Amino acid sequence: MPNPPATRPRPAALPALSPTTLLAVTGGQLVAAPRTSPESGGPAAPESGGPAAPKDVRRRAAGQRAARRAPTNPYLRLLATPGARAFTAGNLIARLPMGMLGVSAIIMIAGSRDSYALAGAVTATGLAATAVVAPFTARLVDRFGQARIAVPATALAVLGSLALVLCVHYDAPAWTLFAAYAATATTPNTGGMSRARWAHLHRGDPAALHTANSFEQAADELCFMLGPVVAATLCGALFPEAGTLVGAFLLMTGVLVFAAQRTTEPPPTPRNRTAVSPLRSPGMPALLAVFLATGAVFGALEVVSIAHAGGAILALQAAGSCAAGLLYGSLRPARNVHRRLLLCLTAMTALMSLPLLAASSTASLPVLALCLLLAGAATAPTMVTGMTLVQRATPPGQLNEGMTLSVTALLGGVAAGAAGGGWLVEHTGTVFGYAAPMSAAALALAVAAAGAFRRRPE
Repeated sequence: MPNPPATRPRPAALPALSPTTLLAVTGGQLVAAPRTSPESGGPAAPESGGPAAPKDVRRRAAGQRAARRAPTNPYLRLLATPGARAFTAGNLIARLPMGMLGVSAIIMIAGSRDSYALAGAVTATGLAATAVVAPFTARLVDRFGQARIAVPATALAVLGSLALVLCVHYDAPAWTLFAAYAATATTPNTGGMSRARWAHLHRGDPAALHTANSFEQAADELCFMLGPVVAATLCGALFPEAGTLVGAFLLMTGVLVFAAQRTTEPPPTPRNRTAVSPLRSPGMPALLAVFLATGAVFGALEVVSIAHAGGAILALQAAGSCAAGLLYGSLRPARNVHRRLLLCLTAMTALMSLPLLAASSTASLPVLALCLLLAGAATAPTMVTGMTLVQRATPPGQLNEGMTLSVTALLGGVAAGAAGGGWLVEHTGTVFGYAAPMSAAALALAVAAAGAFRRRPE
């Protein structure tokens, strides 16, 4: 008989498979293993029937971890932006001399030539030269990049400061002081360049830009509050030229550190034939007029307060503005920025009446100091809101030039306000001199209201 065919062994029954079971081959055998659930930290189950890609899984996990670690404070979130702390540190170092060099020059020239009139004329000439040169410097920054223009422009400004020190020290003719200080006009607008970097990093994120503008305004107030104190201390404790020398060193160092951060630098925007000046952008002339009147508030308040109670009391106004700026940055950005600007200018006009009331009703310096502290509370929110509108009105490739134009208008207002406040102090006394900053704030409000009515609501 033929042998019966050999019977093949029947394979063992496979265990019941659940949706979370994973089949794999190991050692030539088919094995079943449970999938690791997302809750246990392993790879997530596929969403569309196929296995999830390892890179996608890692990317999602990294995003979840970053979201959990994200700080809740808006300023900490802002500084957590890659590269932000480095360029902010350099910018703050470069910005401190902005509050030092003018005071240092006045102390140095007045002490050497025994003439505050000469010292004031020299610094006024430098301010006028800055108003002319700064927009062109900013235009070059936009066209060729921050690092390529800011470093050589700062080097020229530092050479001007060193030339001023040598002219004063060696008793050079008076005209050389004007020429040397005018050379410092090439100093780039470091605050504008920093704001341009924030606008580049957080384009399309109004909340982050609102916080960034508030941070920058608070930094401005802090530097202009500390700068004169540092300058006066150095000139008095060491020698009259110390403030200018230290300021020039800090300016050059800060700009070098700032320019070295190339990853956060906005790309240059070469000019084409169709590009026009930001001055022709819709709404920009009215905004610059508002900045001009706001600068008059600062200039008049400074001169009148110095004449009435000394310069130290001005630190309270800057402190109030700095604190208000930081608080304002933690709030939500306004939906209608033009309306917010009108509210800020209304508040500034009302608060600027407090020093006038305090000076006319009492001779108490603590009361005046408190009023100046409160008066500063509306300054930073007004500047932040106005700068936000300038950024929106300026073409993206011309941000440095647009913001420098606003700073130039502000400086022109400071000069006009200082002259008007000084005239009032001389002819009517310091008490009625406080009417100048209040009147300038009301003028800024009127100009802003007229400009807002010509625009469609946002």
